[in-house]
Amino acid sequence: MIPDGRGAAPEAPLAERIAALPPEEAAAEARRLLGKALEQGRAALAARLAGAPCDSRPVIEGQAALTDVVVRAAFAHALALHPNGVPSEGERLTILAVGGYGRGEMAPFSDVDLLFLVPWKVTGWQERVIETVLYLLWDLKLKVGHATRTVADCLRLGREDFTIRTSLLEQRAVAGDAALADELGLRLRRDLFSGSEKAFVDAKLAERALRLERQGNQRYRVEPNVKEGKGGLRDLQSLYWMAKYVHDAPDGDALVARGAFRPSEQLLFERAHAFLWAVRCHMHLAAGRAAETLTFDLQIEVAERMGYEDRPGRRGVERLMQDFFRHATDVGELTRIVLQALEAEEFKSEPLLQRLLPRRRRVRAPFGVRYGRLSVADPAAYLSEPLNILRLFEEALRTGLLIDADALRLTKDNLALVAGLREDRAAQRVFLDTILKHGNPERALRRMNEIGVLAAFLPEFEHVACLMQYNMYHSYTVDEHTIQAVATLAMIEKGEMLEELPVASGILEAGVERRALYLATLLHDIGKGREEDHSVLGARIARSACQRLGLSRGEVETVEWLVRHHLLMSDVAQKRDLSEARTIAAFAKQVGTRGRLDLLTVLTVCDIRAVGPDTWNNWKAQLLRRLHREAAAVLDGRPPAARAPREAEAKRALREALADWPAAALRAETARHYGPYWLSLPVAAHVGFARMLRDLAPDGMRMELRADADRDATRIAFAMADHPGLFSRLAGALALAGAEVVDATTFTSKDGFATAVFWLQDGNGAAYDEARLPRLRQAIGRCLKGDVVTRDALAPKDQIRKRERGFRVPTVIAFDNEASDLYTLVEVDTRDRPGLLHDLTRTLADAGLTIASAVVATYGEQAVDTFYVKDLFGLKLHDERRRKSLEKHLREAIATGAARARS
Repeated sequence: MIPDGRGAAPEAPLAERIAALPPEEAAAEARRLLGKALEQGRAALAARLAGAPCDSRPVIEGQAALTDVVVRAAFAHALALHPNGVPSEGERLTILAVGGYGRGEMAPFSDVDLLFLVPWKVTGWQERVIETVLYLLWDLKLKVGHATRTVADCLRLGREDFTIRTSLLEQRAVAGDAALADELGLRLRRDLFSGSEKAFVDAKLAERALRLERQGNQRYRVEPNVKEGKGGLRDLQSLYWMAKYVHDAPDGDALVARGAFRPSEQLLFERAHAFLWAVRCHMHLAAGRAAETLTFDLQIEVAERMGYEDRPGRRGVERLMQDFFRHATDVGELTRIVLQALEAEEFKSEPLLQRLLPRRRRVRAPFGVRYGRLSVADPAAYLSEPLNILRLFEEALRTGLLIDADALRLTKDNLALVAGLREDRAAQRVFLDTILKHGNPERALRRMNEIGVLAAFLPEFEHVACLMQYNMYHSYTVDEHTIQAVATLAMIEKGEMLEELPVASGILEAGVERRALYLATLLHDIGKGREEDHSVLGARIARSACQRLGLSRGEVETVEWLVRHHLLMSDVAQKRDLSEARTIAAFAKQVGTRGRLDLLTVLTVCDIRAVGPDTWNNWKAQLLRRLHREAAAVLDGRPPAARAPREAEAKRALREALADWPAAALRAETARHYGPYWLSLPVAAHVGFARMLRDLAPDGMRMELRADADRDATRIAFAMADHPGLFSRLAGALALAGAEVVDATTFTSKDGFATAVFWLQDGNGAAYDEARLPRLRQAIGRCLKGDVVTRDALAPKDQIRKRERGFRVPTVIAFDNEASDLYTLVEVDTRDRPGLLHDLTRTLADAGLTIASAVVATYGEQAVDTFYVKDLFGLKLHDERRRKSLEKHLREAIATGAARARS
């Protein structure tokens, strides 16, 4: 039953057998026979793909041929049920495949798109036959798209709708009257396609732009849409559509024959086509349905199916995705080549960017301008001086011109010349000028990266090109993340982010070591994808690269230090309590100088913003600004004021804010709290807690929710009688309400009341809408009142979603008795899940520990929770045996919770 490639399947006996069935059992038996044929055919195709997991062509063509068998048999069944002798001229009927099915390319669960073609108005007999075919196909659980039209309908609708016109471009007769199908093909080419080439190409380009905008217009998203995304199958198909429409070229060989592709480019086309289709077929089979987005869970299964194995420092899934993005890059280059070939034939207007430029700078030799793009006027002169290859990209930035496809082709064909420029001083100057002089290094770096020039000149970059990190935190490949970080730096320097990033903008406006900062940003992740810590390895790589690029000794040391410590500021800001003086002092000591602090601040901002579109928020901005401000004070020789005067000032501010309170009540309020309470919270929080605590009964509880715009979070404050495990109860209540805790701090008053502040965000990393606060308040209140048993109620919600189960996060637990004057820091780095904070805090409470504050940081699937604790006697955890026992219990709680979350 299975066709071999596009060869004919042994369908005639099946169609004849179905046509000969007795009418009373025809429908049921036809379903059984065709269902069995589909099952066997799909199984054989799946087995073929398993045996040759990267050879997709026999499978996609075989799936189309299998569908042909089923459709023809369904048509035979319909004709047998509705006999008509010799149909009249007006009763002719043809079934055509359109879309991907018409092209003869189908994944295991692709849609079956059919066009029922009739000469004139549909007759009753034709309608009965069509319905019978469709009902049978639907009974087989096929997803069928269909339309019934005349030739005139096709021409009229094709003129009005380019999507319909595109589907007609790929029409192929499957069953029925062949003459009617031939008439349609002739009329389409003569009356519709001919003379409308420019309109079709423009429509396809507009359609592509809209599609890519919906997909984020980003080739390097870590969960790409294989069918619709940038560099995916739809881009390849668009090339096919435009080439076929304009040149009547049926395949890539015809593109080569007409000069649109070179043989080497046709080979890239075929490889990308085969790889992307293989991935898509494996996705369909793994999901058991049509699946187009290569989600994290599918990535693991597809990698296993395609034979990608783990290697030291690299998981198999990361190697799969690196190959995927390399092919997507090739598709982008092929798209650019074909589009510019069409421009050359005047099917497309001058590039929009060029139309917007009122003037152009004169182009320097050996370059020229061709069809509004920077070109190579004299290829021999261009290649005679290899430095011209680097000059090409700087010239594009200087003039504002896009680069011609033939110039990029010529450059890519001669990348071997670039390696000889690595030690050349003139080449190093051109490269640095490209990054530093023209204000838009992103465009040059991206194009240099896509065609291989960047890795040829900076070989250290080759390893991270198209490198995907298999985690939920990073939205882009390493190279794309890096280029976006450089782009952010350039935008800040141009003053385009003054309002959003005032500190970083002020630093750059005041002046910094520009070359060191740009090179550190370009190289900060250069060590990724290997076994060694990428910051340590990256620092060594960066030192070597910067020495070769001719930076001064001081600049080299600065870049090396920045790359080595590029995560330091982010870690301290997001994983430590910044109200601890020791934390600020230790950070300032490690940074060493105000200049390095400023450079590290800007690099940290650029790094975080380039992680993904939703990673940066006011919460992170506020933390980094505070850390920069307080560390700068220390490095500038402005130590913080002594504790006693600061406590006295906080109490004085409270008394002024509550001037209408009785003196006795004020005295009681200022006397009931310990020193850390006054030093850690602003006066507004002191006022709020004073009002919540006033006349609070021993068994009472008060809660206050409000948006904290400065932190992009919702602030929730509690006041109630203190008791062991209170922090865990609060954490459980918040988890049960679906809130994500990003920071928390608690204090116990001298008279036994707890004052706790939590900062929450919703699942999108933002503050809760005002409309959702009452429901949040109600859910938390029910839990704290005991109406709900937290542990039992949390179990169904404490689950890891299927798409996230493939991530590996080893658990690391660390203790630090030096970072705080009063507390032991317990840092837990592990796999995140909804009930994790509740489990950890309950374990700490069971160990007899009091939690003074918690700093919660989440990096995709990874959680780093830091707790400031002391024992019941108010002491740190100095006993090593106790720390080991606590670590054991924390690991058990994590393992138990993880097993529950995966069940």
